[in-house]
Amino acid sequence: MQTMLLFAELVIAVALIIFVLLQRSEGGALGIGGGGGGGMGGLFSPRGAADTLTRTTAILAFLFFATCIALNLLALHGRDESSILDSVPAQTTPAAPAAPATPAAPPAPLGPSVPKPQ
Repeated sequence: MQTMLLFAELVIAVALIIFVLLQRSEGGALGIGGGGGGGMGGLFSPRGAADTLTRTTAILAFLFFATCIALNLLALHGRDESSILDSVPAQTTPAAPAAPATPAAPPAPLGPSVPKPQ
């Protein structure tokens, strides 16, 4: 099931890219299709072709999102539903106070020692 949905999503993504590139841009210079009045071979008027491409792009976008959601639901299906917020924290007993340590030796000088003037 997951493989079929993944393949369908790939086909939908490629079709979506093609239909977006076929649309005429606002500037009119970037789209592949939609040049003059005979851009679609006279089958549609320029406005009808734009409406059809826009509707097809919207349908493909909806199908793309639907397959994405379906793939996510399939991926979450076999997952454990536990949360770290639901777990009870482990009970720890306070440690006994440690005995006072013996004083350590004074630290060694950090740089070269310079004799003091007399």
